[in-house]
Amino acid sequence: MTQFNDTELTAAVIRSFDETPNPRVKFLLQELVKSLHDYVRKTDLTFEEWDYAIDFLTRTGHKCTDIRQEFILLSDVLGVSMLVDAVNHRDRDGATETTVLGPFYVGEHRETPHGTDISASLPGERMFVKSRVTDLKGKPLANVPVDVWHADDDGYYDSQKPSYATEGPSSRARFITDADGRFHFRTILPCSYPIPTDGPVGQMITQTNRHPMRPAHVHFLVNAKGYEPLITHVFIEGDKYIDSDVVFGVKDELIAKVEKRTDAVMPDGKPSDGPWHLMTYEFHVKPGGGLAPAPLGTKVTEDA
Repeated sequence: MTQFNDTELTAAVIRSFDETPNPRVKFLLQELVKSLHDYVRKTDLTFEEWDYAIDFLTRTGHKCTDIRQEFILLSDVLGVSMLVDAVNHRDRDGATETTVLGPFYVGEHRETPHGTDISASLPGERMFVKSRVTDLKGKPLANVPVDVWHADDDGYYDSQKPSYATEGPSSRARFITDADGRFHFRTILPCSYPIPTDGPVGQMITQTNRHPMRPAHVHFLVNAKGYEPLITHVFIEGDKYIDSDVVFGVKDELIAKVEKRTDAVMPDGKPSDGPWHLMTYEFHVKPGGGLAPAPLGTKVTEDA
């Protein structure tokens, strides 16, 4: 009967994938085995710890729904999402910096006219966002779909609320850039907020004495034909969590100074009802290809 010690076992498992038809899948699986086995050896992992890890992953899976992805959240707080982002976007060549998609992108955003208040039914300080999409040389790009989404004044995304299924989206929309590459909209000033702490990922953060907070930001997904999809945030300068984002998503270039204004008229010529905030940001996209993220819950399969 064949017997293995702790190092021979690793070699045997790696060899078991030698006939994998897809070379990339073979490489990924064999490297995964090496890393997992090295972790077990380095930590002298106990049966109790391994059982806890299996239970944690099981509970993480049970927390996932069509509008909540606990595994993405786990990847985010472990810094894996930002690491994957970093290795895939090493050379920006002047393009806007990328950051994590986050677990609350649901896809299929509704196309909305410029100037729409996407948070009209929500309380909060009013904000006007004006933006532009260009190529790396500053040429404006027209007819580009830009998805935007952010949390409300209480720190919740629309998809976290029971009303989402019946009332539909809020603080979430798709705009199409005009001939000069511009788009603008009204909303509320986002605030810093905690990641969900009612699941296993939030419990892990709490139990390890890490704070669960994300600095205030607006998500943008710019999907210009012939260019790499751009997934990013624009963060609000001065937020107290700007240097300690729980998902490690902040980059200096993505921090915007948001001005408080008292003008009676907003930039689109329409009156304001009181003080408001102005966010401006210009996105630069890089030639290339690739697909924008699929809506949450879409199943992607690939034969090994």
